[in-house]
Amino acid sequence: MHTRPPSEGVTSAGSSLPFSSKVLPLLLGLIAIVGCGAPGDPLPPSPPVPQAITDLSAKQAGDGVLLTFTMPTKSTLGERLQQTPTIEILRGALKQDGEVDPKSFRVADTVPGALVSRYIQRGIVRFVDPLPIADQQVHPGQLLIYRVKTSISEKRPSVDSNDASLTFYPAAQRIVSLEAIVTEPGIQLKWSAPSRNSLGEPLNAVQEFHIYRGELDPSSITGIDLQSAKWNAPLQQIASIEASDYRDSGFDYGKTYAYIVRTVIQSPIGLVESSDSSPAIVTPKDIFPPAAPQNLVAAILPQASTAQPAAELSWAINVEPDLAGYRVYRASARDQKGELLTHELLPTPSFRDSSVQRGQSYWYTVTAVDRSGNESGPSTVAVVDFTQPSR
Repeated sequence: MHTRPPSEGVTSAGSSLPFSSKVLPLLLGLIAIVGCGAPGDPLPPSPPVPQAITDLSAKQAGDGVLLTFTMPTKSTLGERLQQTPTIEILRGALKQDGEVDPKSFRVADTVPGALVSRYIQRGIVRFVDPLPIADQQVHPGQLLIYRVKTSISEKRPSVDSNDASLTFYPAAQRIVSLEAIVTEPGIQLKWSAPSRNSLGEPLNAVQEFHIYRGELDPSSITGIDLQSAKWNAPLQQIASIEASDYRDSGFDYGKTYAYIVRTVIQSPIGLVESSDSSPAIVTPKDIFPPAAPQNLVAAILPQASTAQPAAELSWAINVEPDLAGYRVYRASARDQKGELLTHELLPTPSFRDSSVQRGQSYWYTVTAVDRSGNESGPSTVAVVDFTQPSR
């Protein structure tokens, strides 16, 4: 008996499917499962790493070290930073062989990004690192090494800046009491000269004093704290003197000024300034009148007998730079100030009075007025007598 072979694609009872027939459905199912699965949450972008600072410099500023540098504005990828980085200041020293000791660096100061703007002047960070007195005592004349780095994230800081070094010597003690008195000639500053350095050691001599002045926004002042004040003009040195007092005549009334004084002494590396004195903050107001006009003379103008009489006044010009003008007063009796004839200030030292009457005598005085409205005392009296018949 002959048996017919099964048709293609048809299996006889109990036979197995080919391998491809089993695997293909499984692969299709797996693809369907993967394709329908929910995607995972996207990973947040990594915080940017600021570019390294390359212009760090350091110099002694009293009992501290003034560090100056430019803040980075871009990341290492060249992208603009969207927030101000935190600043970390590192202080280190040298090995015995004179090489920089990488292991000696410690964090001396940290400035959060939100506070960095306090230390920026004209686009440059100016930060003073106060050197502890204990460090000055142990290593007088020591060489200090500074580095700075910044970060948006603590885990991704920038690389270290360039090294900035300086030799540090104790400065004079800061002046703790600075007095500013507004006088007519100017703002008078007074202080007591220190006799010891910051370590409490006697000073051999004070070389000189440096006077600094800046203009403040008065609305930003809290007590004598200048840290948070807004400067309309930053501190600038205006004088170098040997005496312990100084008169400033180059100011404007109505502006608010801050003065500080630094003591300068000699050290093995040259002149060293002390830390800032206590500030003296003053808003000078002009309460000082000009001098009374001098050499007032009065004359009767020549006239016909029928003409209206008039008196001609003149006097020496005042020399005050803030002079605004003059006022003329006329009295009809001696020892009286009389009435004001000039309701507008006279810009020149002369006046013609055409409101006189025949048969009367008049006593004239003149005053000077400055731009702040201060009026001088009266000039000497000039008398005009219209009781005599005209010629």
